[in-house]
Amino acid sequence: MLDHAAALKIAEELLEQETGPYDPELSIDYERVREKDGIFIAPFNSVEYLETREPLDMVPDCWPILVDLKSGKARLGTLDDRPFWRES
Repeated sequence: MLDHAAALKIAEELLEQETGPYDPELSIDYERVREKDGIFIAPFNSVEYLETREPLDMVPDCWPILVDLKSGKARLGTLDDRPFWRES
């Protein structure tokens, strides 16, 4: 089973792989990472938004990165995953 530090590293690597040359600078929202049911949830958005928290700076459709703590497999979340990762 992965610890949070290892899961965070996997999430950071996936974000780097998935960021394209025309995307804004993106970063994990370290203040909001959490675990739920054995899944590490790593929200991310633009660096600018994370610094300001201004809704106009937010990049839409940045679904969190989900890391399975048992297998170490990571993937980008989808809209269908929203009920799972959405904070109550």
